[in-house]
Amino acid sequence: MSREDDKKIISDIPREKIPDFIFMHLRNMWSIDGLYFLGIEEKYGTKVATEIDKDVWKIMGKIEARRLKNLFDIKDNNLSSLVKCLKLSGWALDLEDKEIIKKDNRVIISNSVCRIQNTRIQKNLSEFPCKKVRWGFLKSFAKEINPNIEVVCKSCPPDKHDDNIWCEWEFILR
Repeated sequence: MSREDDKKIISDIPREKIPDFIFMHLRNMWSIDGLYFLGIEEKYGTKVATEIDKDVWKIMGKIEARRLKNLFDIKDNNLSSLVKCLKLSGWALDLEDKEIIKKDNRVIISNSVCRIQNTRIQKNLSEFPCKKVRWGFLKSFAKEINPNIEVVCKSCPPDKHDDNIWCEWEFILR
């Protein structure tokens, strides 16, 4: 079978099922990421697993931003382009209860419900110290859109955070 055959299979999916199909694959990606992380964490500890995860997601941020820009022919390098790409990214697309606020030369993205953290808590695991991982991803993602976009972590585990917010990120165009 060719890629064209695969496109035909996808085009035959009922239109109303396509969002669920995409979300299912995104959750599969996150499940694979989590299972790899848990395996490394169990064998080598949280610190080593987080360092490996950080390095992988830093590279992934650049790759994903570049692919999104190419796929959707995004030429501008402003904050609106960053937001458009982030909204389409695997990180944000199925991120529950995200809030995106754009003001002048900055954008703030926050997440009040984190599937990863909530799953770890349900399994009696500690909070995932994801700050280094997400920061690396978001910095490389933003840099691919515009090297003058600074990413500031306002809050992300292992930082202390309010009960109603897991993480908050600020993107500033310098």
